[in-house]
Amino acid sequence: MSHNSSKNGTSPAQKCKDFVGVTFADGSGKIVGLLLAYVLTNLAHHLLKPMHQPRITSDIVIGLFLGNIQPIRNGFELEMIQTLNYIVEFGMICYMFVLGLEMDPYVIFKPPTRDAIVAYGGMLSTFILGCSLTPFLHYSTHRKIVVAITLSFTLAGSGSHILTRVITNLKIGKSDIGKLGMAAGIHSDMITMLIICIGAVFVLPQGNNTQEQIQSAIKMGASLIFQSVFAAKVSPVFMNWINNENPEGKAMKGTHLVLSLAFMVAVCSCSPFYGYSPILSAFMAGIFFPSEGRMSKWTVGKVNYLLSTLYYPIFFFWMGFHAKLFTFEADTLGTWGRFFFLIVISTAGKVVGTVICGLMLGFHWPESVSLGLLLSAKGHFYIFLAIMGAVHNYITHTTAASLVIMIFFTIVHTPFVVQNIIERARKHAPTKRMALQWLDPSNQLQILLCLHGSQNITSTLNFLEISRGTANPGVVVYVTDMIELTDQIAATLVQNEGIDTVTVTDKAVMEMREEITTAVQSYVDENGGGITLKRMLALSTFSGMPQDICILAEDLMVSLIILPFHKRQLEDGTLDEGHPGFRYVNRKLLRNATCSVGILVDRGFGSIENISRSQAASLNVAVIFIGGKDDREALAYASRVARHPAVKLTVIRFLLDNSENPQRRAATYKDNTAELEEEMKIDDECFAEFYERQVAEGHVAYAEKHLANSSETFATLRSLEGQYALIIVGRGERANSILTVGMNDWQQCPELGPIGDVLSGSDFLVRTSVLIIKQHDFKGELDGLDEDFSVM
Repeated sequence: MSHNSSKNGTSPAQKCKDFVGVTFADGSGKIVGLLLAYVLTNLAHHLLKPMHQPRITSDIVIGLFLGNIQPIRNGFELEMIQTLNYIVEFGMICYMFVLGLEMDPYVIFKPPTRDAIVAYGGMLSTFILGCSLTPFLHYSTHRKIVVAITLSFTLAGSGSHILTRVITNLKIGKSDIGKLGMAAGIHSDMITMLIICIGAVFVLPQGNNTQEQIQSAIKMGASLIFQSVFAAKVSPVFMNWINNENPEGKAMKGTHLVLSLAFMVAVCSCSPFYGYSPILSAFMAGIFFPSEGRMSKWTVGKVNYLLSTLYYPIFFFWMGFHAKLFTFEADTLGTWGRFFFLIVISTAGKVVGTVICGLMLGFHWPESVSLGLLLSAKGHFYIFLAIMGAVHNYITHTTAASLVIMIFFTIVHTPFVVQNIIERARKHAPTKRMALQWLDPSNQLQILLCLHGSQNITSTLNFLEISRGTANPGVVVYVTDMIELTDQIAATLVQNEGIDTVTVTDKAVMEMREEITTAVQSYVDENGGGITLKRMLALSTFSGMPQDICILAEDLMVSLIILPFHKRQLEDGTLDEGHPGFRYVNRKLLRNATCSVGILVDRGFGSIENISRSQAASLNVAVIFIGGKDDREALAYASRVARHPAVKLTVIRFLLDNSENPQRRAATYKDNTAELEEEMKIDDECFAEFYERQVAEGHVAYAEKHLANSSETFATLRSLEGQYALIIVGRGERANSILTVGMNDWQQCPELGPIGDVLSGSDFLVRTSVLIIKQHDFKGELDGLDEDFSVM
């Protein structure tokens, strides 16, 4: 039912009163429509989450559905429709300001990078294709050239925030194609928006004749230039003062907050005062506004939160209301032809441009096609532009609805494109779980055994002896010398005929390598049943050595890298200060190696002579199991050590005493209970398998320690001094962290983990060596693939 409460002579106050009365009296349609918009958009988004669809896809569907239900439409009279228009326009002003705030316009003036070239190529090809086809497809009712150019630019743009959300949600944001896609999307979105904003100066001017229109355009252009210069030059000074007065960690002063918001509004209002679009003005102000600083970040966070929770449901209901699907000319062949060409221009144009740029830049063509499909996605402003075109009669409602549906299809396919990229990456760069826990017992164990020099020979041979396992399948050992490439050594290098192969002729290095080779080869000749020995050399500066060893380990497909501790034991049993270069290498390898890594702290392990398979158990070795993937890896290695007849292995399991301080334990894990329970379940399964295979069969001794906190853990570690020649521990990543919490406070070497650091302390366990093991873990949540994979 429609009402018109305004009559001639009625005061503004009476008009307002009548409008409010009509709204509440006949408001069932409005209330139901808007409530359903909030409820259904959230419900649909939740249902589509398993498909990784961005929120905008469910919002479009719900908006088109609700906005075209006739009983709901009947509840919106002319005044309410106008109010809805004002709300949507205000929200779009906020949206555009934040969109501009997150962009850097100065990259335009820098030499074009790969992402800029891809963005420009996709835009240019789409724009050319659009300008070639749209004038002949009758999308507009009048001003056909203007509409054709605007439509072509719209199709050439990208929804950068939609693209960024999809890429980050699917965990490829750290990959080369993910970074390139997000950066190219931002470039494409920014350039398109800037062109539309500048073009609006020539399209929007109003006047009765050409002279008045020119004058209006000059005023608009001058005010826009002034606004942009003011935002670029004055805003940083003002915002820096606000940020300095309100440092991080302190409550922001209310007067400064109000002053900052008023300043932003004032900057955005300069050009609209002379007839320019306030929505485009907000973008132009935001893009030149300083994006760094507390106030700018606060604005972005708060506005984005309000947009997602309050504004978007209203916006998409408004979109569906004005799309008028019931007027869609579905029975006309021309309608479907124009709709088909919209999709072709938007997707094919982007794909052609990115493929051409990909060929120039040396990309694989499937990845170039994927980039083009991703960059074809559009965002909220493009939907707003389509609907406003119909509202102002530049295009028909059928064309507006076609544009909205086309935008839906450019977005809905993006998660599937990303998943296809991940699948191709798995095929092109397969990542095998290189860890002892996952090693097939029928396969050889491959170890990269690193040495600093001849001082590591005996500990290396003893480690090799207890790790050798059975003769079948045996073990492959790559004994690798870690030598720093100094200027003196570099001067003695002789280039060989092979690619990237050199011979070191430095006398000291040659003598050291010969001594190591002779000792290891003699051991293999005497005791080498099942041992395959190969010699390697890691000759590099300390900054480049971690990468060289990582590449070597990946090429050789080793499951374990063993590194000497950077500190050496002195004659009195204590450790020296250590070598900072080797420590840097160890820390980098722990972080980046593509397999498991062990660090051997030699404190007497190298002085043990003649560990023979023929002698009875004489070497006492312990493995400490608390929980977590690193401890499971340590347990997997201990299973191999237990096979040696000269080793007497004891597994010591530290268990959390639940009777002690249950409130503290509950508080510690209240935020990750599900994750904790899953991890503990894996620990229990792994340990139960080890217990059944080793302890129950009598091969390994077993002890339990029920502990309540880290103090008891430290005391228990103290009690182990002198009982074992070698203790094997996991580096960290434990579920029962309450047993180690606080131990980080006194760590000397954090890279060893809390337990490893205590056991290797300079004043602790001077007669016991320690092996700290870290299992290789994938850097993300892409099963079988690191997040920073490379496919381009």
